[in-house]
Amino acid sequence: MPIAILGPTASGKSDVAVAVARRLGGTVVNGDPYQAIRGLAIGTGQPGEAEQDRIPHVGYGLLPLSTRPNPMAFGVLVRGWLEACPEPVLVTGSGLYLRGIWDQFSDLPEVVPALVDRVRRWGLRLGAPALHRFLAAVDPVRGSALHPNDSARVERALALHLATGQAPSGLLSGTETGFPAGWRVLVVSPSREQRRKRVAARVAAQVRAGWPGEVARLLADGHGEDLAALRPLGYAAWMSGGDPGAVQAAVTQETQAYAKRQATWFRNQLPQVPAWDPDAEPLEAAFNRLGVL
Repeated sequence: MPIAILGPTASGKSDVAVAVARRLGGTVVNGDPYQAIRGLAIGTGQPGEAEQDRIPHVGYGLLPLSTRPNPMAFGVLVRGWLEACPEPVLVTGSGLYLRGIWDQFSDLPEVVPALVDRVRRWGLRLGAPALHRFLAAVDPVRGSALHPNDSARVERALALHLATGQAPSGLLSGTETGFPAGWRVLVVSPSREQRRKRVAARVAAQVRAGWPGEVARLLADGHGEDLAALRPLGYAAWMSGGDPGAVQAAVTQETQAYAKRQATWFRNQLPQVPAWDPDAEPLEAAFNRLGVL
C-alpha cells in the first residue's frame, strides 16, 4: 500500500518520508518535477547523502535541464517509479503534479510549442501580473487560484485557453477529487509562524551550501535559456544578480509566499487527509495517523 507524505516547502516532509521508509523497509520516491532535474540540486532541495540517511531514494536529479515538465507526463514517470519500488513512500509539495501522479486529470488537448513560446514572450514583455489579469478575465476560477507572480502556471493556463478557447479551470477539473483508494496519506503542516521560520532557515542553508554558485555554473555552462524556461523557484532572483543579502531576502519572501499557497491547497483540496505538526507533535503521532506500526 503506497504512502504519500505531502506538505509545503521546508515543512520537513522529506525527513518524515525517510523515517517512514526506514520503519517499513521502503523507498522514498520523489514527486517534485524540479527535484527530478539534474543540475538543480541545491536550489530545489534535492536530498544529499546525509539527508537520505542510507534509505533508498528514487527520482532525484535524473532528467536533463532541457526537460519541460507537465503534470500528466511526469505523473506517468512517477507511477513507474512507484510500481518498481518495494514499500514506496511518495513525497511532494506540488498539488498540481500530485494530481498527475494520481492520474486525476482529464485528457488535455495538446498545445503546440509555438503557442507556448508566444505566451512566454508576452510574459517577458508585459510581466506576469499583466498576463494574470488577462487570465482572470477569461477564467476567474483559475485566475483566483494562481498568484499574479506565478508566471509559469499563468502562462500555461493562458496557452491552454488560447489553444482551446475554453476556460483552463474546466479542462483541469480532473476526473475525481480526494486521493485514490489504497493510499495512506499525511500532510506535514507546521503553523504559519513556524512555516515562515522554516522557509527562512532553509533558504539560508541553501545559500551557505552554494546556491548562488550553482546558478553561476549553470549560466556559465550555457543553461540560461533552460533556467528561463523552467523557472524553478528562486533561480530567477539569483540570475538577476545584485546584492546577495537583498537577493536572499527576496528569495525568502518568494518562497514563503509559495509555501503559503501550498499549505492552502492541501488544506482546501484534501481536507479529509490527516495533518501532523512537526513542531508540536512527536514523530510517533505521524506514524499513528498513517497506520505505520
